Amino acid sequence: MQMPKPPASGPKIHRPGKKKKQRSATTRDPESTSAAILAAAVKEFTERGYEGARVDNIADRAGVNKRMLYHYFGNKQALYVAVLEGSYTSIRSAEHGLHLSDRDPVDGITDLVLFTWRYYLAHPEFLSLLNTENLHRAKFLKRSARIFELNSPLIERISVLLRRGAEQGVFRDGLDAVKVYVSIAALGFFYLSNRWTLSTVFRRDLLAKEQVENWGRHMVDVTLSYLRRV
Repeated sequence: MQMPKPPASGPKIHRPGKKKKQRSATTRDPESTSAAILAAAVKEFTERGYEGARVDNIADRAGVNKRMLYHYFGNKQALYVAVLEGSYTSIRSAEHGLHLSDRDPVDGITDLVLFTWRYYLAHPEFLSLLNTENLHRAKFLKRSARIFELNSPLIERISVLLRRGAEQGVFRDGLDAVKVYVSIAALGFFYLSNRWTLSTVFRRDLLAKEQVENWGRHMVDVTLSYLRRV
């Protein structure tokens, strides 16, 4: 759901109003400063993409100077990778609260589907960042040493859920957890990434409350229909 981005050579954004007080080197708290920089970077990369994002703007949003930003993150590329890692950490941490490994198979999958859909709705910045990184063919994500370990526990929990469902005779045998998760993600991602064009060509407001709720239920029905033993 990435918004059109101005060229990288565009001017620095000047925001009217009271200028943020910069964090001084003597009074800053490392954790809060790092968090402020990351939060500012998420907004900048979401709004302007990787090429259009400017370190000056990120520093200004965070209330720090560029030297401090470089001290914490090294350079723009490393900051962008940290933003991607943080985005994945957020969704994976929230998913962990579903306790999928301990759930009834049907209930667990249902909750995972609805969680994924609602998370996408609540965090458009996550989808925007994914769009940006896919345009780069995961060029920057490949530089992350943590990205696999961040995502592999979810696949293991889904695998446990699918195996238990098969043992209970509820789900088909031999289901691939990665394919199942990609299918769930695709149902939500495609809908939201293409909502403006689809709403126009089909003359239906896909972001209307009723449409959004119906699509969540549709995602559950489609997923469970595929998983259930015939």
